[in-house]
Amino acid sequence: MKAPDFSLKNIQDGEFVELESYKGKPVMLTFWASWCPDSVKDLAQKNHFYESMKSEQLVFLTVNVTGREGNKEDGHAFLAKQGYRFPALADEGTKTYDQYRCMGVPTTVLINEEQEIVQMYNDKASFLTIMEGVTSILNK
Repeated sequence: MKAPDFSLKNIQDGEFVELESYKGKPVMLTFWASWCPDSVKDLAQKNHFYESMKSEQLVFLTVNVTGREGNKEDGHAFLAKQGYRFPALADEGTKTYDQYRCMGVPTTVLINEEQEIVQMYNDKASFLTIMEGVTSILNK
């Protein structure tokens, strides 16, 4: 299935990020909400991964599902408090979340170089399982 394209504002710098601009590179996309304990745990593990990875091999993007937050600033405050530097985009309510047919947060989507969805992981997926999926889109 083709990954739905999006153009979302980066919470940290206000620049717009388009999925289309990463064609030719594998992408790990994670949808999250600051109030969700599973998202908090997932993002902590992914932050360690992001800080240690070679960024030219994999595009690492996260999407704060603003439509599932108490208010739009919750995601921004959460990122600042945690000190995360990975790219975090603000969804337009639940528009992108819905386009990807997510059923909960966190949801991680692995997208190959042709921008096809290879795998989706829900809130019950372990970090190790997701990393095994990442190796499958890196080792082509």
